[in-house]
Amino acid sequence: MKRFPHIMFFSVSVLIVFLASCRPDTPDDPEEQTFQATPYELIIPPFFPPMDIPADNPLTEEGVELGRYLFWEKKLSGNNQMSCGTCHLPEHAFSDPMTFSMGIHGDLGTRQSMAIINLGWGQRFFWDGRATSLEEQVIEPIENPIEMDEDWDHALEELRNDPLYPPMFKAAFGTETINRDRTTKAIASFMRTMISANSKFDRQRIGQDTFTPLEEAGFNLFLTEGGDPSLTPGGQFGADCFHCHGFGDMQFTDNLFNNNGLDSEFDDPGLMGVTGNPLDAGKFKTPTLRNVEYSAPYMHDGRFATLEEVIEHYNSGGVPSETVSPFMKYQTGGLMLEEDDKLALIAFMKCLTDISFMQNAAFSDPHE
Repeated sequence: MKRFPHIMFFSVSVLIVFLASCRPDTPDDPEEQTFQATPYELIIPPFFPPMDIPADNPLTEEGVELGRYLFWEKKLSGNNQMSCGTCHLPEHAFSDPMTFSMGIHGDLGTRQSMAIINLGWGQRFFWDGRATSLEEQVIEPIENPIEMDEDWDHALEELRNDPLYPPMFKAAFGTETINRDRTTKAIASFMRTMISANSKFDRQRIGQDTFTPLEEAGFNLFLTEGGDPSLTPGGQFGADCFHCHGFGDMQFTDNLFNNNGLDSEFDDPGLMGVTGNPLDAGKFKTPTLRNVEYSAPYMHDGRFATLEEVIEHYNSGGVPSETVSPFMKYQTGGLMLEEDDKLALIAFMKCLTDISFMQNAAFSDPHE
C-alpha cells in the first residue's frame, strides 16, 4: 500500500491545533485559577420567580460591594462630578425628579430616567429596549456625550490609580486587573440586589397587612376591564391597568413595549429606533408601578407630573395612531372612571410604595 506520511503528519498537526483552540481559556495568573469569591445569598421574596443570573457573572459579596462603590463613583464621569446615582436618587425610587436628566455639560437628555427597581427580573433595558442585559445597560451612560461623557479607557485608568479599587477588584475577581468587563459586571451585580418587596401590597399578600376599603376598591378597579360594556365589548367600568402592569411575577410591568396613546405622531420613535420596524413606532417599555408614588414625572418624556394626570390620560382613552395598543379606549369614550374611582386607584398604587427600599443603607452612597 502506498503511504503518504507528509499528509498524515499535516492531518495530525491540524487536529492538535484544532483541539487546542477548542480548550476553554484558563487564567494565566495562578491566583486567579484558584480564586473563589464569597457567594452572595440572594433572598427571593415570596411569590417572586427565580432571578436569571448570567453564568459568567455570579453574584458574590465582593462583587456586589464593588458594584455599589462603582455605582456611586464620580470618576466614571468626564468631570468627576457625576455618578450613576446622580440621576437615580434613592428618595425618588432611584429615578430622577427632573423631566430630563442633566449631563455634565448642562445638556438635557430626551427621556425621563427610569427607576432602578427589581431590574434583575427585566429582559431589555432603557425605554427603547436597546440593551439586552444589565451589563450592557451600564456601558452607554458613561460614554454618552450628553450624560457622563467619559472615555472608558480614561475612566478605567482613574480607577487603577485610586488605591481603593485594585484591592476591591482583586477581592471580587481574583486579580487587580481593572477593565470594562469587570466594571460593568460589578455594577450589574449590585443592581440585581436592589430588590423592592416590602410594600403594603407585599405585606398584604403574605397576610401581614390589610387594605383599607378605599385601597381594596382601587385594587379591584386595577384588575377590572375598562370601558362601558354597552360601548366596549367586555368592558366592566374598570381601570384596565392589569394588561400591562400585571403582578403575576410581582413586578407590575409586562416588561414589554407598548404604545399607550400619548401621541398620534412620534417625535421619538421609541422601539422602532432600535428594531427599524414601523409597527414598533411610539412603543416604549412598560415601567414598573412599584414605588410609583415617588418616581414622578411619568412617561418616557416625563410629560405628566402627577398620578392624577396619568389616570386622566387613561381615563380619556388616549389618542389614535397606527400602532396604539388595543387596550386603549379612545374609540369608545375612555374608561369612564368616576372621581371616587380615581381616588381609589391612587390609594391602591400608593400601596406599592416601599420606603425601606429607598432607605436601604446597602444601596446608599458608600463614598459619603
